[in-house]
Amino acid sequence: MTRTSRVSVQTADFDVAREIAALRADDHRVGAVCSFIGTVRDRSTPASDPTIQSMELEHYPGMTECSIEAMIDAAHQRFDIYGARVIHRVGILQPADQIVLVAVTSAHRGESFQACEFLMDYLKTQAPFWKKEATTEGARWVDARVSDDAALARWGIVAPNA
Repeated sequence: MTRTSRVSVQTADFDVAREIAALRADDHRVGAVCSFIGTVRDRSTPASDPTIQSMELEHYPGMTECSIEAMIDAAHQRFDIYGARVIHRVGILQPADQIVLVAVTSAHRGESFQACEFLMDYLKTQAPFWKKEATTEGARWVDARVSDDAALARWGIVAPNA
């Protein structure tokens, strides 16, 4: 894929099959494709929290895309992968809506799995997105989670907000 098509931040939903087909794009070296699709849950953590009616995501245009591009560059440096694609939605989303796609191609599954997980861990903690949940008890901004910072730390990266 070209550098400009590795990252999309958009309001529109995405077609997973179409995105993966484009990522593979007749690259006969590809023996593995790993993807992660995140969806909006109707409950936050802990499960006793109020029901989520919608989630609003904001970002800093330009900065967000550059940040995710840098994450993909870091994945290429760490893992033997051929391609990566990240799509992150913004705007108001409902429970069960797709929110994020991370897809990675490589020759073998191990590299694909690791790079996909690395990108998701990095994306969850380092990408400049702000989330606000509308719940049955009112709206609230979502704070960073210690568990997300711990997931990133296993790659040897300490989150500045940790």
